Amino acid sequence: MTLVAKPWVTIVWNDPVNLMSYVTYVFQKYFGYDKDKAERLMMEVHRDGKSAVSTGSREEMERDVQAMHEYGLWATMEKQS
Repeated sequence: MTLVAKPWVTIVWNDPVNLMSYVTYVFQKYFGYDKDKAERLMMEVHRDGKSAVSTGSREEMERDVQAMHEYGLWATMEKQS
């Protein structure tokens, strides 16, 4: 039996600074999401205070969190439960 490591998630948190249109733009530009998916994730951030925007290995999520910080968004990563 092979054990598979739990994937990690990048979480983007709501903030009082960035416009919803900018958050949508970042999700489209960085992750390559289409407009509908980017807007759906942005609305989760806005409505629920956070959204898991990507999943993958720890290294990939560290890169995504760093990228979100470079775009000025508040992001963290955690092991998916």
